[in-house]
Amino acid sequence: MAQEPVLTGILRPEFSGSGVYMFSEAGESLYVGRTRDVRKRYGQHTRRSSGHNSAPFAFKLARNATGRVKADYRPGENSRAGLLLDPEFAAAFSNALERIRGMEFRFVSEPDPTRQYLLEVYVSVVCGSPYNDFDTT
Repeated sequence: MAQEPVLTGILRPEFSGSGVYMFSEAGESLYVGRTRDVRKRYGQHTRRSSGHNSAPFAFKLARNATGRVKADYRPGENSRAGLLLDPEFAAAFSNALERIRGMEFRFVSEPDPTRQYLLEVYVSVVCGSPYNDFDTT
């Protein structure tokens, strides 16, 4: 959190490679992730054309905004693809992508995948990121 965040959407040169990243607003950590390519991953989280599989944070924000927070893994209207066919949910997803583009973004380089995983969990727990969960159900 002490790192100067990116606010412009343009990543500094030192933001390259693999590691752990964080999106926050007003200094409050909201989402922590890990990646092999921070530049590509940042784009996936913020591009207007991103889909539900490449922008999970936006999808979680849209779920909360529409009250459709329970995941459904069966095909149909409540599946991830099905939710995006609902105009209200699609608008919430688009708004979430826009919101994320305006968030503070921080990144720490960590090439080792095991250390990345541990750092992601640690940062999420210590910072209290509400949109991270590690539940596999």
